[in-house]
Amino acid sequence: MTEDSQRNFRSVYYEKVGFRGVEEKKSLEILLKDDRLGILPPHHESHAKVMMYRKEQYLDVLHALKVVRFVSDATPQAEVYLRMYQLESGKLPRSPSFPLEPEDEVFLAIAKAMEEMVEDSVDCYWITRRFVNQLNTKYRDSLPQLPKAFEQYLNMEDGRLLTHLRMCSAAPKLPYDLWFKRCFAGCLPESSLQRVWDKVVSGSCKILVFVAVEILLTFKIKVMALNSAEKITKFLENIPQDSSDAIVSKAIDLWHKHCGTPVHSS
Repeated sequence: MTEDSQRNFRSVYYEKVGFRGVEEKKSLEILLKDDRLGILPPHHESHAKVMMYRKEQYLDVLHALKVVRFVSDATPQAEVYLRMYQLESGKLPRSPSFPLEPEDEVFLAIAKAMEEMVEDSVDCYWITRRFVNQLNTKYRDSLPQLPKAFEQYLNMEDGRLLTHLRMCSAAPKLPYDLWFKRCFAGCLPESSLQRVWDKVVSGSCKILVFVAVEILLTFKIKVMALNSAEKITKFLENIPQDSSDAIVSKAIDLWHKHCGTPVHSS
């Protein structure tokens, strides 16, 4: 087994900062050699100092936002993370009453999901920020291609189901933003979601395609019984949560079936 194949979403780092329910147990040495989130330096002796700097920076930015009255003690934590991210990236609007941009909604959804995985607010902000930055940089060109890949793989698995979606004019109206831009944040429960994000951070956003395909395959009977794009989309945006673990497991199997051992397949 190669080192790369052992790096699923910094599994040990997850546990260190409060993630719960991660199945994979990887060696700390491998994670420290190559921290893909860019949060920690490669030298273990520097970690405590870097985490101290991260906390100081977090508190400084939070204080600045309170001074200009963009946030208060009553502001939801995910919104605090969003305002901090906006300020640090030079995109803070002139007023907190301004409507959110689509990219802000994506950040907010991911931050809300990350809150359920990470107990410490400083760690949660930094991991959310790095995760979103990876989506916006490494996967910037890949994410818009995922709907096409979804149709391709769904056709390979069940062409009749894809035909039904097209006949109902549902194919272009599926919740692609929820699936691909938000990486299923708000769609899957966090216990299942972190297994998907594990693969995204490890180097492949294509896992998102196979989760979407498996959702359709799992609820095929229900989807085939619906005859309008609106009804199909509404159902897929609110799928039953009790099937999510099985969906993700089968999606990972599909991922390996079509991509081999896709350690870094984007």
